[in-house]
This record gives sequence, C-alpha cells and structure tokens, in this order.
Amino acid sequence: MNRTRVAGALALAATLALSACGGGGASGEGTTTLSIVGYAVPEAANKAIIAEWNKTDEGRGVRFQTSYGASGDQSRAVVAGLKADYVHFSVSSDVTRLVDEGLVDQNWDDGPNKGIVSSSIVVLAVRDGNPKNIQGWDDLVKPGVQIVTPNPASSGAARWNALAAWGHISANGGTDAQAQEYLTKLFANVVSLPNSGRDATTAFLGGTGDVLLAYENETILATQNGEKLDWVIPSTTILIENPGAILKNAGPKAQSFLNFVLSPAGQRQFALKGFRPIVEGIDTKGVEGALDPNNPFPAPQKLLTVSKDFESWSALSKKYFDEKEGIIVKIIAASGKAK
Repeated sequence: MNRTRVAGALALAATLALSACGGGGASGEGTTTLSIVGYAVPEAANKAIIAEWNKTDEGRGVRFQTSYGASGDQSRAVVAGLKADYVHFSVSSDVTRLVDEGLVDQNWDDGPNKGIVSSSIVVLAVRDGNPKNIQGWDDLVKPGVQIVTPNPASSGAARWNALAAWGHISANGGTDAQAQEYLTKLFANVVSLPNSGRDATTAFLGGTGDVLLAYENETILATQNGEKLDWVIPSTTILIENPGAILKNAGPKAQSFLNFVLSPAGQRQFALKGFRPIVEGIDTKGVEGALDPNNPFPAPQKLLTVSKDFESWSALSKKYFDEKEGIIVKIIAASGKAK
C-alpha cells in the first residue's frame, strides 16, 4: 500500500470533515453521533436524507459527522483510521478494501440490493446549447474536443467513465484492441484529470474543456444550483451502482439509518437530487434541474452493467485499473495526463 497516498488521503479527509446537525443539543446527554465517510458526489443527497430521517422516531436527535472526497482516497483514509460508521462509496472495490482490512463484514452485500444504495448513469455534459454538437462517444475523439474527467487512481467516477467509454466499443462488436485504441484517442483529448468527480464538475463549470464525463445526477444537481449546461445520454452507457456499508464497530443507530436510506422515503430524496432510485415504485416526478422534470430518468438505448458486461469489480479492477498492469492505467500513463 502507498503509505504517502494513505497519509495524504487521511489528512485531506480530516480537512473535509463537516458536522451535519440533526435535532438535539451539540453535546447533550443521550445524543448519538454517526460518522459518514463518502465520495464527494452524494453529499447533497445524503444531507437531504439525514434531514428526513431526523424527523422520524428512530432518527430524532441523531447527529452526524461527515467527510466527503474522492472515493478511493476516502476508502484508504478509513483504513488509515478515519472514523466511520457508514460508508457510501462510488465503487464496490472501495468497500472490498475495508472488508479485506477486517472493518466491514464479508456479507455486507448479501441483501436484495447487493450492497448498492444509489445509482446513476454516465452522461456527456456539454456547454449550454451544445456548441460542439456532441451527440455521442465518437464525437469525443474528434480533433479539438477538450475533455474533463477525473483520475481513476483516486476517483470512482473516473472508473465508471472509463468503463462506459470502453463499453461503447466492446458492447457494440469491437475487440479489446479496438477499445484500447479508442480510449487512447479519448485520453489524448483530456485536458483536465482532477482527483474526484466533484472536482471534475467544478473544473468544467469553471470553464475548462468542452465535455465533462459525468454522473447524470451531477448534471441535474448543477442545474438545480443555477449552472448553465446541457448533457447528452449516449446510446451506450453504464449503470453506475454506488455501495453503502456499515462498519463492524458502527454505532447502534447506523443500521437504522441504512434501512432508511433504502426505504421509499430515502430513495425519493436520492431521486430529487438526480440519482436513479434502486427500488421499484419510487415517485420520480418533479425532479428540478432534469431535462424533463416529470420524466427525469429516460432509459438509454443500451445500458451496460458490471455483472453483465465486465464480470465483476474484482475482475475489472485487475484488468483495467491495476496500478502497474491495468490497461486503462497504462493508457493514461502513456498520455502523460496523470500527475
């Protein structure tokens, strides 16, 4: 394990730690505090879920300490000692790291939701009015198109983006060699490789690049916050599945909170912040900021999944993202874009 990276991740997470206050006094007798450690993107949704849970009998008076950052960095920070009762990461491999360290039970993903608490898809965010006329993946490798996407070394969002781009070739009859060629051209057009999905969104909204590879929920949230941008759902994209897990030494209220996260009330809050619900029957109308607020989550033409198209997170992590031998890691290294 890279000790410098772990130490840096822990220090960064400590600086990002915030208090999200529920009901009750700051240090009153009987007050319960839960620590959430998550990747950066769902912070707004988690705040909304916490506010709703604090209104229930189970959640009344519970307070939260929260820390958000790049998914991989956050996972490594928990291993290094960052306090966590509940983790909400971008990719399952970041929870697996905690299982391997004995911090999370091996059966964390045995339930009907397989450990997943939120979902989205990869979209192509573009400038207001789509001045480059971006319609799909093939347009991203044209000369002069500048791309922003986070770094797979630290960011789960970056891994989803890269898998979606790879799947554009592999799921449509292409070979691994052709997919590798496409990714090489794509990363040649990358002009910014930030640490996290949220950092990538911030860079794009600040004026960097023509296209942002993004979670759909990030584009919806940005629009809710008054930003001017458009986005395209490519004909082939991937179902982003974000895991959540309780640590072995978590406080007694942690499981109750996770139960609420997975409830219709919790999933409705995810939907209102642009995430696609993971359970059936959730009201998704009235999602402010969506291209169509009353039909905010249209079905892509071809939706890839990890289990159907990439075998498993264990297998794809080794093939594409191994620090020394991963295909996509090597492509980025060869591009000279990684720090």
